[in-house]
Amino acid sequence: MSTTNWQHKRVTVMGLGAFGGGVGLARYLASQGAQVTVTDLKGPEALAASLEALRGLPIRFVLGEHRERDFIDTDVVFVNPAVPLDSPYLQLARAHGVPLDSEINLFVRLCRGRVIGITGSVGKSTTTALLGAILRRHRPDTLVGGNLGGSLLGKLAAITPETFVVLELSSFQLEQLAWQRYSPPLALVLNVVPNHLDRHGTFEAYRRAKEGILAYQRPEDTAVLNWDDPTVRTMATRGHCLFYSVQERLSEGVFFAEETFFSARQGRCTVLCRRHDLRLPGLHNASNAAAAAAAAVVLGVPPATLARGMQDFQGLPHRLEWVATRRGVTYYNDSKATTPLATQRALEAFAQPVILLAGGYDKGVSFAELGQAIHARAKAALLYGATADKLARAVAQAAAQAPERPAPLVQQLPHLEAALAAAAALAQPGDVVLLSPACASYDQFPNYEARGDHFRRLVARLP
Repeated sequence: MSTTNWQHKRVTVMGLGAFGGGVGLARYLASQGAQVTVTDLKGPEALAASLEALRGLPIRFVLGEHRERDFIDTDVVFVNPAVPLDSPYLQLARAHGVPLDSEINLFVRLCRGRVIGITGSVGKSTTTALLGAILRRHRPDTLVGGNLGGSLLGKLAAITPETFVVLELSSFQLEQLAWQRYSPPLALVLNVVPNHLDRHGTFEAYRRAKEGILAYQRPEDTAVLNWDDPTVRTMATRGHCLFYSVQERLSEGVFFAEETFFSARQGRCTVLCRRHDLRLPGLHNASNAAAAAAAAVVLGVPPATLARGMQDFQGLPHRLEWVATRRGVTYYNDSKATTPLATQRALEAFAQPVILLAGGYDKGVSFAELGQAIHARAKAALLYGATADKLARAVAQAAAQAPERPAPLVQQLPHLEAALAAAAALAQPGDVVLLSPACASYDQFPNYEARGDHFRRLVARLP
C-alpha cells in the first residue's frame, strides 16, 4: 500500500513482539493519524516492555489471540517479519483484497537517503555495524537499522538525500521487499549457507529469498559480492558488480593479503587499511571488514577515513565478545552464532584450546560440517538443549571418519548453567571457554540476547 497519507486509515499491525519489533511501526502510524490495531498471540505479560513503550498512544490492542475481523475489516495489514507468509490470517486478508505491507517496505518507500542493504547467513550484523562506523567518520549523520537495532521510521524527517542509511536485511525482510520489487541501490551479500530451513523449507527457497537483495537492482546500482562463497559468486545483478576476497588476490575488487586490505582497479592496487586497524579476531571478521571496505570504496570514502572508522569499531555484544578471564581461563560470549557456520568461524578464530558450549533450538540444518570442525579444533564440546543429541552424533560421526585425530571430550547437559559449570571444572589456564551455540535460542531463551546476557551473569558468579 503506497499511501503517504495515513490519516483515518484503518491499520492492523500483526506482531508487536516482546522486544519492541513492532513498537516503532505502531508509534509512527499512530503519529500519522492512522487508526491502529495491534494484534499478537502473546499476552500482556509477555509483551509488557513493548506495551509500556506505547503507553498513552491511541492504539487498540488485541492480545493473546488474532481475530479474523482485524484482517478483513481494515485498509492494510502490516506483517512482522517473524510471521510465516503462509499464515491463515494473511491468506484471509489476501482473499478479501486487503493489501499486505511491512515496516521495512514502508521505510524504504519514504527514505530519501542513500540506502545500503546487507544480507548473508553469517556476519551481517557485524558488517552492518562496522560499515556504519566507517561511514559515520565520513558523514556523521549516517544511520544504521533494519534487522539490526530499532526502527528508523521516527528519524525519516532528518534523513537527507546525502544521508547514508545502512540496513541489515534478513531473508524474511527480503521476502517482504519483493512485494514491492525493491532492491537497495548498493547491496552486499556476504555468504549463503543453509539457515532458517524451518521457515523456508528448502535451501533453494532460502537462497531465492537472499537473492531478492539483487533481483530488482537497476543498471546504475552496485552489488558487492563475496568471491570466496561459491553461491554468492554466481549471483546475478543488473547493476555493477564488485567482488571482495580474503582468499585470493583479485585483479578487480577488494582483497586481504599480507595483513593488509587492498583495492584493485584497472591493474593498480591501493592500500585501504591494515589488519591491526580491525579489533575483531578471526579470518571471518577480516572477510566482514573486506565487505565493509568494498562498500566504502563504492561510496567514495578515503582510505585514511576508512582506517579510522575500523579503529572506532569495538564489535557488537554477543559476537565473540570477551566476557572475563578467571584463573587464567578466558570466557567469550558468541550467543549470536545461531548457525553452524557461525560457530565454525568462531572455533577458527582461536589458537588456544577451546571448550565449546553449543546447542539450542533446531532450525532443521545439518551439523555435519560443524561436527568435523569441533572434532578438529575443540578440546571439549559441552552440548545442551534440544539439539544436544544431534550435535553429539555429528561429532561422533566426524571422529569415526578421522580416527587418527584425538577426539574431543563430548558431554550432553540439560541446560546452559550445567554446561558452563562443567566447562569451568574442566578448563585449564590458557584455555578458552566459548559460548557459540550454532542454534537459535528458542528452546530455553526468548532470543540470543537473553541467552548471552544469562551467560555473562553466570560467568560473573564464577570464582
